[in-house]
Amino acid sequence: MEQKTLGRRIREERLKLNLTQEKLAEDVDLSMAYIGQIERGERSLTLDNLVAVANRLGVTVDYLLSDSITAKDDAEYLILRQLLNGRTKEERALAVNMVKLMFGYLDRGM
Repeated sequence: MEQKTLGRRIREERLKLNLTQEKLAEDVDLSMAYIGQIERGERSLTLDNLVAVANRLGVTVDYLLSDSITAKDDAEYLILRQLLNGRTKEERALAVNMVKLMFGYLDRGM
């Protein structure tokens, strides 16, 4: 995870609310220095602190992390993920079973 990207997103959301680092730190029971280090990407947050910051900023943890997680997967894997995105659990299970069946035939040389 890219700490600088997460820190930048937190800073942007804090500024949208016209909060100082001091006020945010006070509201989530952290030190102002720690908030500054997070925003500069020098420190990471525990899950509990990330949730507290997200709640105070009125955003989801997913939103804060959305630009800070970098995919290192190959293109085919990303395409499969996109195809499965938004499908029901049953549809995803059916797709996985179809791929397993297809690979089973390929492995047997058929």
